[in-house]
Amino acid sequence: MRKDKHLPSQPKGVYRVKNWPEYNAGLIERGNVSIWMDEEMFAPMAGASVQRGRPQAYCDAVIQMLLALKSVYRLPLRALQGFAMSLRRLALPALPVPNYSTLSRRAKALRVTLPVLRNAGEAVHLLVDSTGLKLFGEGEWKVRKHGYAKRRSWRKVHLGMDDETGQVCAVLMTHKDVIDASVLPELLAQIPQETKIEVVIGDGAYDTKAARAAIAGCGALAVIPPVEGAVHWPASQAGAPERNEAIDHIAQSSKQDWKDKSGYHRRSLVENLMYRFKVLTGDRLWARDVDVQDAEVAVRVGIINRMLVLARPKSVRIA
Repeated sequence: MRKDKHLPSQPKGVYRVKNWPEYNAGLIERGNVSIWMDEEMFAPMAGASVQRGRPQAYCDAVIQMLLALKSVYRLPLRALQGFAMSLRRLALPALPVPNYSTLSRRAKALRVTLPVLRNAGEAVHLLVDSTGLKLFGEGEWKVRKHGYAKRRSWRKVHLGMDDETGQVCAVLMTHKDVIDASVLPELLAQIPQETKIEVVIGDGAYDTKAARAAIAGCGALAVIPPVEGAVHWPASQAGAPERNEAIDHIAQSSKQDWKDKSGYHRRSLVENLMYRFKVLTGDRLWARDVDVQDAEVAVRVGIINRMLVLARPKSVRIA
């Protein structure tokens, strides 16, 4: 869209947090070390050998907990080991503390369990989007002022968010050149089969036949704006009815009216989630190995979910 055709900017709204006492208490609790610890890590591993001279075996809960502490407090692996050893010496004598090299090695094959709060059998309105995490390169200020002089690269993180709880239900990390719509079926596959998906909301990047077919395949309604100059699809095409209806609605009124009537603006919640993800856990990846990066992203998403359980603001517009 040309700059001279932009819609006039609207004044920013003023919001107030209705649950400030609970939200404030939750913000304080985020720094509590104990909330990041799983009781399973103190239980002995089944089948673990106790032979003399044999390396100690650590369960996945221990590795995931320590990697979560690493992301929360922004610690390198060696500093993380020292931090865990101090916890064991001061308060938790039973805390298992693996070596930093063990943490790095185990992270490659770690199966991260996302703490997701959802009532059994409750339907989900899924909001999907993607963002980039810098892998290496120069800072944005230097690039803006003087241009870039070194190679820059990043990974793309795809997230599926529950509209009601604000928690991430599905996460996938890919190369930066992967198209958003191509990984949507994999995100939908991460939702448990017993959980019904009612609506999937995404931006125009998901307006493809494959993406809409994947949404229709799980019995959900797709709220996706058609691309500029979109034409009707044959009625036999999966997902065509709601897309054709959206095209007609936009032609008769406007795209803004379609967004208001369809509830498309709820997608802004997932954009806010991207901002929260980068502010709380960082906007770049620490790991260099792809498998470790995948585990790192999943651990950081689990941190966001746990923080949202502790505190989530309920904002209302007052002006």
